[in-house]
Order: sequence, then C-alpha cells, then structure tokens
Amino acid sequence: MLSRLFQLEEHKTSVKTELLAGMTTFLTMVYIVVVNPIILADAGVPFEQVFLATIIAAVVGTLWMAFAANFPIAIAPGMGLNAYFAYSVVGANEAVGYEVAFGAVFISGILFIILSLTSFREKLIEAIPSNLKHGITAGIGLFIAFIGMRLTGLIVPHPENLVSLGDLQSPQVMLALFGLTVTIILMSLKISAALFLGMVITGVAAYLFGMLSFTEGVASIPSNPEWFIFGSPLDALVNVIQYGLYAVVFSFLLVTIFDTTGTMIGVAQQAGIMKGNKMPKARQALLADSVAKTVGSVFGTSPTTAYIESSAGVAAGGRTGLTTLTVAVLFIITAFFSPVVGAVSGIAAITAPTLIIVGSLMVGAVSHIKWNEFDEAFPAFLVILSMPLTSSIATGIALGFITYPIMKIFSGKRKEVHPLVLIFAILFAIQLVFLPH
Repeated sequence: MLSRLFQLEEHKTSVKTELLAGMTTFLTMVYIVVVNPIILADAGVPFEQVFLATIIAAVVGTLWMAFAANFPIAIAPGMGLNAYFAYSVVGANEAVGYEVAFGAVFISGILFIILSLTSFREKLIEAIPSNLKHGITAGIGLFIAFIGMRLTGLIVPHPENLVSLGDLQSPQVMLALFGLTVTIILMSLKISAALFLGMVITGVAAYLFGMLSFTEGVASIPSNPEWFIFGSPLDALVNVIQYGLYAVVFSFLLVTIFDTTGTMIGVAQQAGIMKGNKMPKARQALLADSVAKTVGSVFGTSPTTAYIESSAGVAAGGRTGLTTLTVAVLFIITAFFSPVVGAVSGIAAITAPTLIIVGSLMVGAVSHIKWNEFDEAFPAFLVILSMPLTSSIATGIALGFITYPIMKIFSGKRKEVHPLVLIFAILFAIQLVFLPH
C-alpha cells in the first residue's frame, strides 16, 4: 500500500530506503525542538507551549508535504525567524507582547497561503535582486551565531566596544567550547546527525559534571496546548494595525518565501525531482509551509520553513513523501519526552554550538554575492552588517531595500530596478522614519 501511495517504484526507491532517509532527516533537524523553546523563552513564551507548538507545526507541514506533494522535504519552525521574533519584534518593543507577535505571524501566514495560490509569489521572487536575497540569508546567519555566543557568555557586553570576550574559565563557557569542538569534529567527519549528536554528547558532559539534572523524569504525557493565544483572527489583524507591525508581517512573509523556495529548489534538484527549471506540485509544496506557519502561530511558535537538513535524507536515498511521513511520526514520538527537552533547554551551552554552526552555514550565502559590482554588493553588505549590530532582521532588510534602488538609479541602471522593489523601498523608508521598529 505504501509503495502505491507514494509511487516508490516510479521514483526507484523502497520502503526500507525511505524509512532510513526519514530517520536521517529527523536526526539532523530534531535540534529545533530544543533550540526553538530556548530562543522564544526570551520573548516570555512558556516552554511547554513552544515545545508542543514546534512539534505541531512540524507535523502539520511535513504531513502536508508527504501526502499532497509527495516530496522528501521536511517542514519545521525556522532558525533566524525565531530569533527575529524574540529579539527584534518582542524584545525591542515593550508594548508588543508575544501574543501580539504571534498574531502578526498568523496574518503573514494567511498572506503566504494566498500568495501560494496565485502567481504573485513568482513575480515577487523575481522582483527581489538575488544579491539582496543572499545578503538576507547571510545576515540572519551572523545574527544567529552572535546570539549563540552571547547566550553562553562567550561574548559579553563591553562599555566601550559593545562586546568583548567572556570568561573562558567559567563552567558555562567551557561547556560551550567543548560542545562546539565536538560538533565541528562530527561535522568534519560528515556525520549526518552531527548537530543532534553534538548536543547529546555535550548534554552527557553537563550531566556528569553536575550541570544537568532530570528532576521531572524523562517522559510524560503531553498536555493540551493553548491555542489562538493571540485571540481571534480579527484580533490579530487589529493588533497589526494598532501596533504598526506592517514591516514585521512583511519581513516574516519575505524571508519565509525566499527561504522556503530556495530550500525546496535545492533539495528537489538533489533528489532529481525537478523537471527542467520547474518543480512539479510546487503549489502543494509551498502550501505545506504556509499552512504549517499559520497553524504554528495559532499554537505559539515562530514561522516555519523548509529544512535544508532534508538534503541529508535525500543523500540517504529519500525520494518521496514516505521520507517525510517518517519524520512526522518521529516528531510525534518526541512530544512524549518534554522533561528531557526542558532540562536540556535550561542550559544554553548545550544548544548554543548549534546556533553558531547553523549561523556559519547560512553565512556561506555571501559567496554568491557579486562583490565586484559595488551597486550590487553594498546593499547586500549593509543588510549583513546591520542585522547583528541593530539586533533587527527587519532593519537589515529595510536598509538593503532602500539603498539598492538609490544606487542603481544614480548608476544609470534604473531599468534594473523592479517596480515592486521601489514600492518596498518607499514603504521601508516610511516605516524606519515614522513607525516604531
């Protein structure tokens, strides 16, 4: 039955291969159930709420991908966007609580669903300069790595230079450095579950040295998660208008569109799914992410995205939705181990190495920027520089969008600027000058 349902013979794969591929993908991305609650906790969101919401969003999106698109691409709350949610949307504005921010995620999710059902998504993707896309990815990566180093005390505030090196003899910093060393060794050995295994080994070290304890046991029955924590859909819309969160909604929408589309195309090419320059069932695949994003916001997590870690499962032979069905089932099983995840999430040194390494992988996007063309390179550079220094992904995107058309126009390359980019530049300029951000 599984063979017919997922067309295994047509894709030249087997049930065994797909199950092993699903386990591989799951092990490479399961770190998110630990890291996501840690980051969103800084926005005041209760651990249990984020833990269950992370799993619900991952299961919904991944099952949609499995049955509607039959793709081996897993969905879960994305790194970078959770940091933006916690530190730029909630942390930078005392008037905006996490409930209001989840409403903004919900609105952007609804817009993403609508765009996924129309051709506007393709037009929007084509409109944004590729160098800005790469700059956004790299800037988010640098911001994530910065957060990872700050959480563990590897870097600390400095009165004159903003930040400086922390106390390398403190137990927390030593544990983080141990975890980072172990994980990069595993990465160098090309072990597919390196990020997850790195956290496990670091957690064992923390337990042996008395830094980690499991006072509430190992497993438990999941509680009933609260839902619609932002109120009703109408409340979400009213709050976006009241608090002027237009740039926030746009940032959530923009990053998820580019991140998801780019990841899907890359993994689909690796799996041999692409037909020329087109991806079959692209609409269903994009709906998987947009629906998961919307559902996740209802239960209390930041936006979802297609996971590049899915490439590990594809490398293991995954070609169909049976791979992602396996991932979804494993996420459901994980829901019964919240005490373990809760204990681990209380020690930043266990998870911070993952943030730093994921950040380094995202910064790799700078290699695609046209550095020899100043009017292309500088806007991307400004995006990368301003995200960590302003602790705001939205500000970085805004500055990039504003400077790009200015430089192109005065370089005599007005025709290279898409009208949508001009519109976004004006909207971002108004937002930075007149609206709270």
